[in-house]
Amino acid sequence: MKAVVWHGKRDVRVDTVPDPVVQEPNDIVIRVTSSGICGSDLHLYEVLGPFMSEGDILGHEPMGVVEEVGADITHLRSGDRVVIPFNISCGHCLMCAQGLMTQCETTQVRAEGKGAALFGYTKLYGQIPGGQAEYLRVPQAQFGPIKVPDGPSDDRFVYLSDVLPTAWQALEYAAVPDGGTLAVLGLGPIGDMATRIARHRGMRVIGVDLVPERLERARANGVEVIDLTQVDDVADAIRDLTDGRGADSVIDAVGMEAHGSPVGKLAQTVTGFLPDVVATKLIEKAGVDRLAALHLAIDAVRRGGTISLSGVYGGTADPLPMMVLFDKQIQLRMGQANVKRWVPQILPLLTGDADPLGVESFATHRLPLEAAPGAYQRFQEKKEGVVKVLLQP
Repeated sequence: MKAVVWHGKRDVRVDTVPDPVVQEPNDIVIRVTSSGICGSDLHLYEVLGPFMSEGDILGHEPMGVVEEVGADITHLRSGDRVVIPFNISCGHCLMCAQGLMTQCETTQVRAEGKGAALFGYTKLYGQIPGGQAEYLRVPQAQFGPIKVPDGPSDDRFVYLSDVLPTAWQALEYAAVPDGGTLAVLGLGPIGDMATRIARHRGMRVIGVDLVPERLERARANGVEVIDLTQVDDVADAIRDLTDGRGADSVIDAVGMEAHGSPVGKLAQTVTGFLPDVVATKLIEKAGVDRLAALHLAIDAVRRGGTISLSGVYGGTADPLPMMVLFDKQIQLRMGQANVKRWVPQILPLLTGDADPLGVESFATHRLPLEAAPGAYQRFQEKKEGVVKVLLQP
């Protein structure tokens, strides 16, 4: 089959690789019909390369059609249409029972001290082949796959794999009070979707970014926008819009590669020139995140407010302004999305005649699998209006 394969920093290619097969009784194999390129895939393209191995298959936002089922799978059959959550979880351990599927005790990557295994996401998370491919083996299929109806386009459902539950959880964790104001830092796929969900719930939303196309998308959905290139101090601009207090809640949808973080950028650049064994140790032990977005969130949230982190951070010893966090009595919540926890609340918004979250027009680019290398580059460079790419094998 054809698959998107990692070969090195900023070097992904579409290669011919062996077809996946059922290996365990609770596996299935699907034929992929759509697979997104995620903002966190760009971390593999750049900063987290030392944790990759040449030949790793990328991608963790797939959906498709069941081709083959393992002996223990009784609720799915060939021809069923399914979305595959990015995290691999069993559904019956203590963590899954608490709705913490990203901490699944069955698939935890204990050798690396990490939570549940993920599709297509480095040796830290199990080195499981990903879904930017023509076919995908799905472990723990007794729980993970989300069966969806035939008929509507893939665009209706594919974002259940990651974008929708990640944005939904970010908003849940943000705990915006009734009548409150939410600020969203970063209007890439997750930030954009978070603003849509918040607007659907009737919230006042302020979005911050520097890419004109992303600002315009948000503005068209009723979001008040701040272009960070046009103001001297973004936090002051947010306070000016909120009676001088700051936003009740802030979602940081940017993460480790924020603009305006020279020290973090230098650390990330240095790791790119080091041998992998040295670079991995640096990332595991040092502060290598660009923290501008997180520091902005801390500044822009009001006293007693809540910050929700959905952007990926990867450093270990990153400095934080603990005095400010403590003094402002800020609540901080974070973590990868527990996909299956939120699906029952999200799915009804996708199956009716209406499209309240605008998922059918959410993708900016729909491309064949062979176009993946160029799509990665344009997405990373924020060129040609790329916000969300769907690869269609």
